[in-house]
Amino acid sequence: MELTVIIQSKIYEIRGQQVMLDRDLADLYGVETKVLNQSVKRNIERFPDDFMFQLTNEETQNWKSQLVTSNSIKMGLRRNPYAFTELGVAMLSSVLNSSIAIEVNIAIMRTFVATRRLISTPPTDRIGQLEEELKELKSYIEEVFTDYNDINEDTRMQLELINQTLAELQAQKRLADSTRNPIGFIKPKQ
Repeated sequence: MELTVIIQSKIYEIRGQQVMLDRDLADLYGVETKVLNQSVKRNIERFPDDFMFQLTNEETQNWKSQLVTSNSIKMGLRRNPYAFTELGVAMLSSVLNSSIAIEVNIAIMRTFVATRRLISTPPTDRIGQLEEELKELKSYIEEVFTDYNDINEDTRMQLELINQTLAELQAQKRLADSTRNPIGFIKPKQ
């Protein structure tokens, strides 16, 4: 799976902000969660509240329910995770200075920017487009059926004329085939 897709799946909205959790970041950086958190705690002055915050018990429960997992043993949580905002993730690059951390951080920053761009300029109104196309299709179908009905009406009229003509011809033939009574004198038979 492409790194951007993986990163997008690990961005959550908590407290009205897009954040990534410490365990997901540690996984992406290839370090243990406790190593990432120790590095952050050693440089805590670089992470004010708008860069990083710890989830409350309620937020942790909501987050776990988003993952459809309610068993905290399976989640491996001993404490509430830390959430890093986009600014906090950018600051992590100065704390974690490995080549993998730098590459991943660049990808994360690009993903945050792409997500923000997508939110600020949503794609065109697909439902509106579909409604418009449906109206056009409906109009076209109505025109086709109107033309079809016109053709059928013309065909019906022609068939009626043909039937009428056939009926007249049959009536004339019956008259022609019927035995007539002779007019005038009857010849004696010899």
